[in-house]
Amino acid sequence: MYDFVDDVPVDEVEPGTNVLVAGPPMTGKRDLAVDVLVQGARRGDGSIVVTTKDSADKILDEFDDRTDSADVGIVDCVTKQRGIGTGGDDPRVKYASSPVDMTGIGIKLSEFLQEFYETRGVTNNRVLLHSISTLLMYSDLRTVFRFLHVFTGRIQSADALGIYVIDSTAHDDQTMNTLKQLFDGVLTIEETDGDGPRIRSAGL
Repeated sequence: MYDFVDDVPVDEVEPGTNVLVAGPPMTGKRDLAVDVLVQGARRGDGSIVVTTKDSADKILDEFDDRTDSADVGIVDCVTKQRGIGTGGDDPRVKYASSPVDMTGIGIKLSEFLQEFYETRGVTNNRVLLHSISTLLMYSDLRTVFRFLHVFTGRIQSADALGIYVIDSTAHDDQTMNTLKQLFDGVLTIEETDGDGPRIRSAGL
């Protein structure tokens, strides 16, 4: 079983579960998703982040500040696209050419899952995809749906936990409803007039 952080109205989920985290900008979706991975890392779970927005360096800095887990892998879809240079041969980082390179992203994810399980003996892995909205900026809904169908299948077959972030206000209802079919449950973050956002759970 995989546990969640205290703010989420879900205690734990079965291995192979895929969860969509949806909400408006600036409501803490990404922070919540990273918290779920960091909590697992502190307990010995592997952490794999597929990033289409932030560089691997930024994400590794976050993990290094919060946990000393060695079982962290980043699939960086940003650095090569921006022409920044890959900054050395860090074994924790694999590079896809861009968010359009969905085949490459899937291959890199599978390589990390295999490496963690076969080489390091890590049987519990948490995978974050941040963000689906970026994928939809570069590809149409049909292409992204097919990619996510394969991606979520990999998570399920590996008995991992998949966390996927999307900006719900950037897409119409039809797009959101189509994508939600792929996930076992949805965590919706809503803005409130109170102290902070409210998190609703559906399907979990």
